[in-house]
Amino acid sequence: MHTAILVIDVQQGLCEGPEAAHDCPGTIERINVVTHLARVAGVPVFFVQHESRAGYLEHGSPEWQLATGVQVQAGDRRIRKTTPDAFLHTELQEALQNLGVTRLVVCGMHTEFCVDTTTRKALALGYPVVLVSDAHTSAGNAAIGPQQVIAHHNATLTNISSFGPRVTAVPHHELCLGA
Repeated sequence: MHTAILVIDVQQGLCEGPEAAHDCPGTIERINVVTHLARVAGVPVFFVQHESRAGYLEHGSPEWQLATGVQVQAGDRRIRKTTPDAFLHTELQEALQNLGVTRLVVCGMHTEFCVDTTTRKALALGYPVVLVSDAHTSAGNAAIGPQQVIAHHNATLTNISSFGPRVTAVPHHELCLGA
């Protein structure tokens, strides 16, 4: 099974200020472990970056940049997106197909928006997904805190069976990138 890593929206603007996601430094550290393991195993790494047309997360702005501490290598790929779905109006699906990818490992920010939407779309496209249970995060919302959002999605996404392919949630230290 050919695997690829999707690192979704780990951008500076989501890691600073009063609306910052929960535990950005720890999440970034765990993502760096995942991407390092991927590179050692020859698994492609995709960094997905959300952008707006103007203002917050505008392409090229300081907020749009990958977050401080994220380790990127020359061979890593970048995908620009404008919706919560990393596949919609992007070249992601074509790139995955060209590489023969049949399974995705997903981590990143914001759990309830882009991580959730991209994971569900991946299932709809036929990709089994490994959700790195301790390497995605949220700022929470008015109803529940970030830890609850994370736990909810780890439980909910793994219970979806109607697409055929399934989501498995594993912590970063249990991730297996082999066959």
